[in-house]
Amino acid sequence: ARVKEAGPAFPVVVLGLNDVPRVGDKMAVVESAKFARYVGELRQKKAREERLSRENRIKLADLFKQVTEGQAKDLNIIIKADVQGSSGAMKDALERLSTAEVKVNVIHTGVGGITEADVNLASASNAIIIGFHVRPMPNVEDAAKAEDVEIKVFRIIYDAIDAVKLALKGMYEPEYEEEVIGRAEVRKVYKVSGVGVICGSYVTNGSVVRNASVRIIRDGIEIFEGKTGSLKRFKDDVKEVHTGYECGIGVENYNDIKENDILEFFRLKEI
Repeated sequence: ARVKEAGPAFPVVVLGLNDVPRVGDKMAVVESAKFARYVGELRQKKAREERLSRENRIKLADLFKQVTEGQAKDLNIIIKADVQGSSGAMKDALERLSTAEVKVNVIHTGVGGITEADVNLASASNAIIIGFHVRPMPNVEDAAKAEDVEIKVFRIIYDAIDAVKLALKGMYEPEYEEEVIGRAEVRKVYKVSGVGVICGSYVTNGSVVRNASVRIIRDGIEIFEGKTGSLKRFKDDVKEVHTGYECGIGVENYNDIKENDILEFFRLKEI
C-alpha cells in the first residue's frame, strides 16, 4: 500500500531513482525537485573528487614517476612501531632522505598496531603507512584497500630506509609480495610433554595451512616469525583448516604463546 510518510524503523520501497543506491547511502527529503537535483549534483561532484584523489594516492613504486610529472612534491609518512625508540629513529632517518625535488614528512608516529585511525589520517593527508614490527589490527586492511592507502611493514629499520631511498630514485622494485592466507585466534594453550605447546585455535578468516610461514601477533605487535609445525583437527593431522573451524596448531621453535594471540599465516609470491 502507498504511504504518505514513514517514521524511524518503518521499512518502505522507494521508486523512481535514476541510479542504484549503494549500501550506506543516505536519502534526504527536500521541498522541491530542483533542490533535489542540486543536492544530487553536489554528491556526484564529491564522489568524483574522492575517486580522483584515490587515483592519485602516493605509492612507493610510483613515487618517482609522480615526482617527475609534477604530481608530488611531498612524501607524507605515518610510522607505527613496537617501541617509541624505533619510531623516533626511523622518523629521523627517513626525513634526512629529503631531496630538492621531494620533501619527506613524517606526519605522525605511534606505538602499537596499525589502526583504522591511522588509515583515516593517511587517507586525509595522502600518506603511506610504514610499520616496524607491527601489523594492521583486525579489519584495517579492508579499510586501507577501500581508501587505497598503502601499508608497508618491515622487520629491519634499514630495509624501510632503503625502500624509501630507492623509491625517491625510481628504483624501488620489490621482487616478492607477501600474501596473507589466513588468521587464527588462540583460544587455549596446551603444554604437551615431549611435543611442546599446542594452540587450541579458531580460524577467523582464510585458511590455516601446515608448513606455511606464520607470525605471532599480540596486541598488534609482531613477537615472532617462523614456520607452522603441526596442524590437527581433533586427533588427526590435517593439511588445511578453513574459516570457522577449530584446530590445534604447533609453531616450530616457539612456546611462549598466550591466549588471544593472533596467528597470521602467509606466503611470499614473486611479483
